Amino acid sequence: MWIRRIARHGAAFLLTTLIAGLLGATLVRFGPGFETDEQQLDPRLNVQSIQALHASHAPERNVLAFYIQYLRNVATGDLGVSRSLARPVASLLSERAGVTLQLIGAGIAAGWILGLALALPAVWFRAPLYDLACTALGGAFLCVPTAVLGLLLFFANGPVRFAIALLIFPKVFRHARNLLTDAYNQPHVLAARARGLSAARIFLRHVTPWAAPQLLALAGVSFGIAFGAAIPIEVLCDLPGLGQLAWKAALARDLPVLVSLTIIIAAFTQLTNAASDLAIAACAPERA
Repeated sequence: MWIRRIARHGAAFLLTTLIAGLLGATLVRFGPGFETDEQQLDPRLNVQSIQALHASHAPERNVLAFYIQYLRNVATGDLGVSRSLARPVASLLSERAGVTLQLIGAGIAAGWILGLALALPAVWFRAPLYDLACTALGGAFLCVPTAVLGLLLFFANGPVRFAIALLIFPKVFRHARNLLTDAYNQPHVLAARARGLSAARIFLRHVTPWAAPQLLALAGVSFGIAFGAAIPIEVLCDLPGLGQLAWKAALARDLPVLVSLTIIIAAFTQLTNAASDLAIAACAPERA
């Protein structure tokens, strides 16, 4: 069973990643302004130089041929060279990945801690005013764009990564509160209460195993949400991460960088979803 499940995830990972890279290359290639180049606006360039700039796009005009050659180069560890930054794509990614991973990791951790810290009292004490206040607070943060939250924290000299936490925690609070409330109403939990078990033992032995699979599913989704939120935060707050690199590459129609980033994002999403699914499968016997 486990071998079959892992094999299925592996096949889905490979197929989805390859298709995502091809679709990303196609969208960039046929997007408006693909063959334009800011360097052409330089009045010092002569006709031959402008023609050379046009010729530099020739290998990318046939998107399928470009992608096949790109995959061949990837197999040897070569991700190509950024046309706009004139640097190897692998070096750009390795330099910037740490910034984005720290931003995402800290934001997700803080968002989950805050969301669970607010959800547990709402379930245990059943205070309507407290629940209403937390729901209103979460709704307010969901209405404000994450980039705006990041800018406000940036100008206040606060932790910019907390902007991602303010996006994550309302989703965690709402989902965890509803899930835990349902868990405490399950027959096996009611029976444990009737036997006089302590609240801590009921929570750890009966409630947590029942709620864990669905919370793990939300954890997998949180990574995709955080990565999407990191792009505008890095751009507006001038953080040298992958999000900022993606923005610069999009403005320059830098195909090698954009294809590499598309594949990385697709692979990252597939890995987190696969890890979440495998963790849910591992917890399923306990829930049953």
